[in-house]
Amino acid sequence: MIKLDTTYAHCETMPDYAGKVAEIHEMLVKKTGKGNDFLGWYDWPTTYDKTEYDLVKKLAGEIRAKADVFIVCGIGGSYLGSRAAIEMVQGMFPNRDIEILFVGNTFSAPYIVQLLERIKDKSVVVNVISKSGTTTETAMAFRLLKQFLENKYGKDEAKSRIIATTDKARGTLKDFATKEGYATLSIPDDIGGRFSVLTSVGLLPIAVAGIDIDAIMQGALDASKTFNHPDLATNTAYQYAVCRRIMEEKGYAAEMFVSYETQLTMLAEWWKQLFGESEGKEEKGLLPASVNFSTDLHSMGQFIQDGGKCLFETLFLVEKPMLDMVFPSDADDLDHMNYLAGKSLDEVNKKACLGTLQAHHDTGNVPNLILTVTDTSAYTFGYIAQFFFIACAMSVYLLDVNPFNQPGVEVYKKNMFRLLGKI
Repeated sequence: MIKLDTTYAHCETMPDYAGKVAEIHEMLVKKTGKGNDFLGWYDWPTTYDKTEYDLVKKLAGEIRAKADVFIVCGIGGSYLGSRAAIEMVQGMFPNRDIEILFVGNTFSAPYIVQLLERIKDKSVVVNVISKSGTTTETAMAFRLLKQFLENKYGKDEAKSRIIATTDKARGTLKDFATKEGYATLSIPDDIGGRFSVLTSVGLLPIAVAGIDIDAIMQGALDASKTFNHPDLATNTAYQYAVCRRIMEEKGYAAEMFVSYETQLTMLAEWWKQLFGESEGKEEKGLLPASVNFSTDLHSMGQFIQDGGKCLFETLFLVEKPMLDMVFPSDADDLDHMNYLAGKSLDEVNKKACLGTLQAHHDTGNVPNLILTVTDTSAYTFGYIAQFFFIACAMSVYLLDVNPFNQPGVEVYKKNMFRLLGKI
């Protein structure tokens, strides 16, 4: 389902990690490592709450029946996963009856004001997502949306158009939702935000988009079974994790996630949070960056080819595109493009990929890992989500740090609150 090619990365020392990988695998299975109280994602494809899962499907159907616009109000893991899935599976211009918008992930005044203007004449349902309810970007946007809904529909009707995904029992948003009478979905206590896309956090927006969440969960389950063993010689998730550490030991400071499909841009953003927030601690870890080729070859390509040798690339490739067409011939050939006539657009894309790989590796001396998936289906998204969860945990445990906390994030918040007069 997902293949790893290390030919262009030169990870010959991978077998040296076999013993350590086996130790960490045991820690994952028995949940004994650092941050083990946030390992609920590890067996989630088997243990997920079936009753709440059915509720997600029911709510998604009701939302699709009455809303023109569904707004996901959340930041970080509360929106990146669902947006990544929706764009990966449906592409950039999906043919569906409901528009899905994302807010609560920025303080940008123009973005928020324009969004409120865009929805003023639409039928709107809001899903506010926050474990605590105190995340400032999300709480600020939700107050504006709540007042918008109450002014548009009245307080009683507005309540039926708000769904809160939050802690099961406590927190500002949970108390708020209980008092107001909102429908609620839960964020498991033992799953952090960046690992939450396969919970109600991600599944409700994905289901509202009309994507088959059963297929997503089946993909995650199959990946969970496939990679639930310590053999580094055959476990692709662990191989990827080890290669990342080998690259760091060779002196590379950054990993560039490279996709060749525009619909994977948000998948890269989700991947960046997963790895950046998990391993960027104690002055350790790789900087996760991303580009979308061939677009970014015309901006970042020069640096990657000839700049400082601070990064390696991880190509994320798709064998079968969601859609394709054949490039036409033109009798006059005034644009001199007939050399492409009869070739599919995907063939052109893949030749651009191969040419770039040869340029960056052979001439530019930039190592390249290659991850290849079959397609961009819902099943594949579930599979790669679980793959990256497992690979991330192994990769970070190899650094001997806690993959599941984010102490550095609190620093900017304290400064912001002081400057705004909250503290």
